[in-house]
This record gives sequence, structure tokens and C-alpha cells, in this order.
Amino acid sequence: MKNIIAIGSDHGGYELKEELKLAIVEEGNEVLDVGCPSGDPVDYPDFAADVASLVAEGKVERGVLICTSGIGMSIVANKYPGVRAALVSDVTGARLSREHNDANVLVLGGGFTAKLLAREILRVWLKTEFAGGRHRRRVEKIADVEQRVRGRWGRPAGEKDR
Repeated sequence: MKNIIAIGSDHGGYELKEELKLAIVEEGNEVLDVGCPSGDPVDYPDFAADVASLVAEGKVERGVLICTSGIGMSIVANKYPGVRAALVSDVTGARLSREHNDANVLVLGGGFTAKLLAREILRVWLKTEFAGGRHRRRVEKIADVEQRVRGRWGRPAGEKDR
């Protein structure tokens, strides 16, 4: 089955994003590129929010985010209910993020991840299925935490009053 994978980056991840778009297609998926459109400076939260909202709303099954370190993108993406964004730096982490955590957003540090390694991380992440079993219970507990936090503050965690 062909999946649509949303991908986004800031300027620090732009070059790697362009490389991974090709890899996503090579793995038999479609790409939805939400930007950024060039290496010119932009703000990473905008693109992380675009990808995370597509995943949270069920418009795409998975997403990929890239900024210089991956840290900022991870922080933003994990604010969205139902998003389990994993900052991955090696193939084992890619596999475990899917098998154990059912991660639906892969985050990479474009300034720290070589293109060939990033392609292999992506390939493994796309091919690996969620193991379920005892891991399902743990992923369900993550969803329960999200609901408790939303109920306690009446808004997503981290969202400030306007």
C-alpha cells in the first residue's frame, strides 16, 4: 500500500529534506512537502506544526521533520495529540521507535546526520511495523497522559493563555 508521507524542514534541514524526498518515493510512497522551499532562513516551528497537524488530523499516516539538531522540531511535533515524534540518530533507534513506540513522525538532525545514514534510518523506519503486545499498553498510556494533561489545563500542554 502506498502511503503519503508529509515532510518538512527549516533551512538547516533543507538539503537533507530534498534527499529524503527521493528516498521516500524510492520506498514506494508519495511525498507531501510542506516546506521550507529553500535554504533561506525560516522558523522551524512553522514547518513542524504543518507536518504534525497533518499526522494528528489523520490526513497522512506518518511525517518526517528535519532541522539542524532535530530538537526543536521534536518539541513542536510532540505538542500535537496523537503525534509520537522520535528524534533518531541511528538505525537501531529508527527500528525501536517504530516497534516499541509506534512513532508516527521521524525527526532528524540535518546538521548531524550524513545523507547515506539518513536514507538508511528512513528506510528502516518506513519498513518497520509496530510490534504491539506489551508495547501497545505503553503507547495507550502515552495517549492517556495526553488526555489527562488536556483535561487538567483545558488546552494542549504548553499552550499559553492568549
